[in-house]
Amino acid sequence: MGKPREQRLGEVFVSLADTLVADYDVIDLLYNLSIACVELLAVDTVGIMVTDRKGSLQTVASSHERTELLELFQLQNNEGPCLDTFRQGQPVTCLDLDHARGRWPRFSAHAHDRGYRSVHTRPMRVRDTVIGALNLFGNQVGAVSETDLLTAQALADIATISIIKDRTADTLSQLVEQLQTALDSRVTIEQAKGMLAERLGIEVDEAFSLLRSHARSHGERLTEVAHKFLDGTIDPMKSRPHDTSAHP
Repeated sequence: MGKPREQRLGEVFVSLADTLVADYDVIDLLYNLSIACVELLAVDTVGIMVTDRKGSLQTVASSHERTELLELFQLQNNEGPCLDTFRQGQPVTCLDLDHARGRWPRFSAHAHDRGYRSVHTRPMRVRDTVIGALNLFGNQVGAVSETDLLTAQALADIATISIIKDRTADTLSQLVEQLQTALDSRVTIEQAKGMLAERLGIEVDEAFSLLRSHARSHGERLTEVAHKFLDGTIDPMKSRPHDTSAHP
């Protein structure tokens, strides 16, 4: 039986708050945030985008592989709710993607064809600094409760504060480099996910769960585990749990 929602929510906030006082890995933080949102909120999948050193959005974490592909589609076509949230620094709510074809014709059609029916996005920002967007997707039309949306924004806010803590206008370049490092780490994780999935003949999402499980059980960062697997120095299969859907 799973933990009560209130307990899990408290644990997630404590985990995010820990990054304010301890060394941490941005990529771990954002992956955990995406998975926690699916667990805690009435949404089906979650994606997170952050800005790179050129000021362009890049997908950095997602709860499911299909969501990552949808995020990439937005970037490739320069159209979609996540881009609007990043550019305007404001939330976007779409209760029915079929009714948004005038606003995002390519994105809405593509998302609908892949089973998505609604989307709610929240900016990752502190004051005037917007570093990305938290994107909540639903397989059904309709609203998400106000409580869930407030929770999503709170999670996005504390994650953003964790990332930009101790940053000022004079050290903005350091923030950009930190986010770029996270994006570079994502590439390594994607390579490890793909290689492990091919080797075991499993879905990419399951391969990712294996990598995360190994990282947790050995007290290592996800990026470090991905590097070690690609180098051939570890075998995540040896710590394969009975249930690979481990929570953050």
